[in-house]
Amino acid sequence: MRLFDTHCHITDERFDEDRPSVIERMREAGVELALIVGDGSQPEQPAFALAERYGWMYAATGVHPHDASRWNDEARERVERWMAHPKAVALGEIGLDYHYDLSPRDVQKQVFDEQLEMAFRLDKPVILHIREAHGDATDMLTARWKAGRMPRGVMHCYTGSWESAKQYLAMGLYVSFSGAVTFKNAPKLAEVAKNLPLDRLLVETDCPYMAPVPMRGQRNEPAFVAYTARKVAELRGMDEDALALAALENGKRLFALA
Repeated sequence: MRLFDTHCHITDERFDEDRPSVIERMREAGVELALIVGDGSQPEQPAFALAERYGWMYAATGVHPHDASRWNDEARERVERWMAHPKAVALGEIGLDYHYDLSPRDVQKQVFDEQLEMAFRLDKPVILHIREAHGDATDMLTARWKAGRMPRGVMHCYTGSWESAKQYLAMGLYVSFSGAVTFKNAPKLAEVAKNLPLDRLLVETDCPYMAPVPMRGQRNEPAFVAYTARKVAELRGMDEDALALAALENGKRLFALA
């Protein structure tokens, strides 16, 4: 399989002891491209240093909804500055997370909207993190879509329903599957995987989180994206190589990679 892990956190400290081996394994598994997602609330941006070192890696940064309370002029300037980096291909991950509510919801919405506006102005795609907040997210995105100020982007680590997915698709968004699609208790996600238009489908690991079956419970890593691609292909009744290649090409198109 030819794979693109469109969302990984391999600068996470859980990879500090064996990162070179992790990178070697991802290449052996067929990962041709990887998008490393950083944390725009922090002064240091190691995702970009790693992307500079490896030609087939790219980077993104933005302020996660968990950290929305840390959004200020400094964070805003930092994110915009890094968006000018030659390996910066997306702004994110950004969005709304009402599961943990680590930042007040009104603050999350304000910071989400500001970053959506920045992405639109800079013509960068967004990586969207929406958890237990599909109502508010859909309202905000629809308003932007109708106003003609909606950036292109992807629903990362999608776990919502097919009904919600259709709303996001109508706004031109892509949908990305993580290891969650391999879980036995995910019938809603299986429905999305079966019905999603092939040209809007991406795969990712979100490592070190969300390890797919049969690696569930372990530290996730980019090589495991193969299990996710294989499961999505199985659900769709497709050849796994064809599915992986379609997802790879979709990712290249979304993130404007040659």
